[in-house]
Amino acid sequence: MNSARPAQLIDAFERQIAWCRQPAPFTAQVLQRSLQWLRADADALTMFCAVAADPAAAAVPLRWAGALHHLALRGLQPWARLWPPAADTAHADALDGAIQGAWATRRADVQAALAKPPQTNEVQRSAALLPGLLFVSAHAGLPLSLLEIGASAGLNLWPERHRYDYGSWQWGASSAALMLRADWRGPAPEAALATRPLNIQCRAACDAAPIALLQPGEALRLCSFIWSEQSERLLRLKLAQNEVGAWMQADNVAVQALPAARFVERELAQPRPGRATVLMHSVVWQYIAAAQQASILESLAAAGARATATAPLAWLRMEPPAPDQPMELRCRLWPGGHDHLLARAHPHAAWIEWYG
Repeated sequence: MNSARPAQLIDAFERQIAWCRQPAPFTAQVLQRSLQWLRADADALTMFCAVAADPAAAAVPLRWAGALHHLALRGLQPWARLWPPAADTAHADALDGAIQGAWATRRADVQAALAKPPQTNEVQRSAALLPGLLFVSAHAGLPLSLLEIGASAGLNLWPERHRYDYGSWQWGASSAALMLRADWRGPAPEAALATRPLNIQCRAACDAAPIALLQPGEALRLCSFIWSEQSERLLRLKLAQNEVGAWMQADNVAVQALPAARFVERELAQPRPGRATVLMHSVVWQYIAAAQQASILESLAAAGARATATAPLAWLRMEPPAPDQPMELRCRLWPGGHDHLLARAHPHAAWIEWYG
């Protein structure tokens, strides 16, 4: 792989710092001081440039932030003391020492982290995906076969097993271990949708580099990509990991290491009579190469042409229509192929504006 130019790397850091400043000020500070160090250390700058030819697309700054957070989550010092929730960051010199010390004393750890893309498997997105799945279920009147691409650790593969509180309406068993709350905007869904049970009979998923929750250490690596000051997200992730890990074992489901186009072609090759097949993804389309996107669309069109009332197909996705715009929850249904704009949403589904 070709190396990035220093100017590209610096620009990637500066953009990530700007994005983090409001939602994650500590992470922004870590990246800002890391950038100051890289500008002064030619050898480190050269090695960071070698990680990827396009450091912004490869999220090199987030890989570095995750590497440092991972040291803190492992209880290693001084990172465990300086990173939230401890966050003894009164002295900038201490933070500078931790940043440079990670490179000097934990080089193998951080280089291993820099070699892998970030994985931000946000279970809160199920709060936006669930109404879409209920919409499919209501239209099809059949059990669902759920397929997910870009599934990471698979935390959104069991949405029907959580409890949801949207303010104006609730869904799910009160005994569920995980409660997902979202600010519901717009009209509440029709009673037939809001009270509808969700029957998912089978599920399968893929990712280019999945997190294997059942392997020791992988769950902690997933936690490292949560911005360390966002304690509520971190607690929710840990609870979801415990639940989903158990369900994976019980249901014999694992996220497969496959390109998305190959997975979709295979899974949509034959209709599933008596079930509605749902291809689902959230905040992943922009990371799929254009050739793979075209292949997925071809597979969807071919499968849609074969779809019938007793074996329908749905394409449910939560993706931004353009960079820096709210997510759109859209669903295309076959037979017919009509595309529905169901909602707009916060990237982590903190709020959902429903159109239905």
